Parts: sequence; C-alpha cells; structure tokens
Amino acid sequence: MPTKKNPLSLNALQLRTLTLLQELARLPEYSRPGEEPGSVVVRLPYPHGDHFHLGAAVVATRDASGLRNPAVWAALQRKGLISSMQPNGAVITPRGLDYETGLRETILHESGH
Repeated sequence: MPTKKNPLSLNALQLRTLTLLQELARLPEYSRPGEEPGSVVVRLPYPHGDHFHLGAAVVATRDASGLRNPAVWAALQRKGLISSMQPNGAVITPRGLDYETGLRETILHESGH
C-alpha cells in the first residue's frame, strides 16, 4: 500500500519550512551532524532583499516566512521533525529529514547570479 502523502497533516507553511530546513541539512556551510544518530544541526541563512541563497538555489523570502515563526517551529517540534534552537537554528531529526514534503522543486530555484 502506498504511503499517505503528508501523513502528519502539516499545513502549507510548515511544509515549506521543513523543506528549507531539509535543504539546509544538505549544505555543509549550514549544517553539521547532530548528537542523535542520523540528526543534523542547521543554522539559518540571512535573507538579502526578497531572496536568499541555499547552495546553487535561490529562495524567495515569501517562501521562507516560517523560518522566523515560533508557532511553525513549535508544530514541527511537537510532531517530532525538529528540535528547535530558534532563532539560530534547529536539530532536524531523522524523521524530519525523511519526511517527503513534495515542495523542493517548487520553492528552490536555480540561481541566475
């Protein structure tokens, strides 16, 4: 039987935020291994203007509003996807790293500069 899409019923803002945290976990300049096996500690980027860079991708700040929203972080933590270190970063759990958000191609755009 196929797995349910969005089994934790994350809302759109939570899904976008988790997608960005997962991408940060892939980039060595923003991440390091966490203490829990399989977890990753990430630090947050600083936007400039209406966007910020994640590796070769550009993210519109409108897609990243959850990165500075305590309620979003609390929900992701309550569902076992992250451990918040807000406002500086988060520990993404193995469950959070593996959660399929389906948004990576939608909010990460190839950089033109």
